[in-house]
Amino acid sequence: MPASIVYEDEDVIAFKDIHPAAPTHMLFVPKKHVGRLDDLSPDQTQIINNIYSSILSFVNLHGLKESGFKVQVNVGKGGGQVVFHLHFHLLSNKKLEL
Repeated sequence: MPASIVYEDEDVIAFKDIHPAAPTHMLFVPKKHVGRLDDLSPDQTQIINNIYSSILSFVNLHGLKESGFKVQVNVGKGGGQVVFHLHFHLLSNKKLEL
């Protein structure tokens, strides 16, 4: 599926969500496959650090820090996960509900 890539480094790729829930809605995805957040083993926690570092780089580069943003991870079908490759949603530029 074509993607509008907005960020990429050695470990993480990010692209625009095809069904955005906010004016800024990006998906940050580890390049190493992990199905769900709760599938991570203790020796894989660096994946989370890499994703958050990438998100913060993007936020700072695009001036989202001042306006605020939300980072969300859906886990399992009951948690709203529809694509079973770990990904983090970054949402901004809209008043976001909890």
